[in-house]
Amino acid sequence: MSSDFHKVENLKFDISKLQNALKTVLKRKSYDDAAGTKYIAGISLNQVPGNPESTKGENVKGIYWTKPDSSGKEVVRAKKIDEASYTEFVEELKDTYFKEVYDELSKRFKLGRVRILLKEPRSTLSWHRDPEPRLHIPIITNPGAIMVVDQVAKHLPADGSVWITNNLKYHNAFNGGEENRVHLVACVLDYKFN
Repeated sequence: MSSDFHKVENLKFDISKLQNALKTVLKRKSYDDAAGTKYIAGISLNQVPGNPESTKGENVKGIYWTKPDSSGKEVVRAKKIDEASYTEFVEELKDTYFKEVYDELSKRFKLGRVRILLKEPRSTLSWHRDPEPRLHIPIITNPGAIMVVDQVAKHLPADGSVWITNNLKYHNAFNGGEENRVHLVACVLDYKFN
């Protein structure tokens, strides 16, 4: 197992409750595709206190670096987000299982934005790197949904397990299946990879 995929020991959530909570959320909210960028559609679970606008548009994406062409030159995309300011759970979703999950994760990690991220069928992210590691809890997945960090590919199963991925390295995620891939994804501000 690559050290860039860390399965958190002694922490597992009820996958049925996660999937039911997702159904509830989707009755109340739509995925925000950050002004048309389908590859990063998400629903925010937390926000800057008192600022529901912090859950919308460009705030769903956040800054990243990519090498978009054969020159290999790195460029920055999107805007910098003050991850540490995202400390308030979204009021409208407090009655879902996601609030319990958020509270438990917050006891163990310093979190930034916590989002439900959608990867549509037969789609991929760009090859990019992020400013911090990411915590993943797969909710809906399929065998063709793969994350690649550096040169290592890994399928993360939807079984309630919690993973931290080294998004400081170049990576992507793709969904080669024919159903949506949905993960709870949190920015982790206090985790260091060896």
